[in-house]
Amino acid sequence: MAHPHAIFFSPDSGRPPEVVRGWLAARGLPIVVSCDVADLMARALRGRPTVVVFDARANPAAALNACRRLKGDSYTGVVPGGVLTGDDESAVTGALDALADEVFPASMRPAEAALRFDAMLRRADRDVHVHPSTRLPGAPEIESEIGRRIASGEPFAVCYADLDHFKEYNDRYSYYEGDRVIRIVATILHDVVRGLSGDDGFVGHIGGDDFIFVVPMRDAVEISREIIEIFDALAPFQYSEQDRHAGYFFGKDRRGQLHRVPLMTLSIGVVTTERRSFTHPAQVSELATEMKSYAKTLPGSVYVVDRRQDRVESGVGASEH
Repeated sequence: MAHPHAIFFSPDSGRPPEVVRGWLAARGLPIVVSCDVADLMARALRGRPTVVVFDARANPAAALNACRRLKGDSYTGVVPGGVLTGDDESAVTGALDALADEVFPASMRPAEAALRFDAMLRRADRDVHVHPSTRLPGAPEIESEIGRRIASGEPFAVCYADLDHFKEYNDRYSYYEGDRVIRIVATILHDVVRGLSGDDGFVGHIGGDDFIFVVPMRDAVEISREIIEIFDALAPFQYSEQDRHAGYFFGKDRRGQLHRVPLMTLSIGVVTTERRSFTHPAQVSELATEMKSYAKTLPGSVYVVDRRQDRVESGVGASEH
């Protein structure tokens, strides 16, 4: 099943209680009943459900084992799992120990249970839509934010930031050090955008060394300059003293030939609504990618701003290597 749905897992093939049917009906989620762990995992892997509710009231051992299986798998673990339990403390702690995202004791008032159910789904959406390393919003949230800005009609800028020579850095210093650099870049972007645009700024992480920040149009250039200045000040210190003083290191290209690899720089492509109108986030994304690719052809850390008539304004980073 590819469409949104819920699975009710009951080891004794029991029907979902009225409160559960009410939760799911209110959210338009059809219910599939499963009573076997293998069947549950097959369904969850084949068509990821929106939520799984485990009935641990009559046969807690079987239900909690199923919950642990679902949540312990790297693919199905993102599916929110709620457990219906008895009222004794051991039942609740047992469900939490089985990695349940939320526990619903039998005596919980229906209104509170519904609020907790909604909170569980919100947490699950948030966790799926953020990058696990940086905790920044991912692609779905980026697209949603750009769509919201388009709908608002307020002038805005979408800025695509990408590291230069990051793969070579990873190859030389290890993926652990590369991940640390990614977190540094995420922190720079977040702090500068929040510092200069406040709640009007948004920072997202597409993946790898690719980031998007969305800001009021008036702030785009100042923010891009500030980000580049800070990055250029910090980047050399991510290298060994020998590489930092040399300003490069020797790396191998795809043919195994040695060549000089400069220290990392940052390229930012900027798209604004100054002279353009957009109707869909994909239009903005395509143009931002184009501007970022152009920025990467220029030396050093730079930002480039699209001007609609194919004119480009360039800003060079404060530091040169």
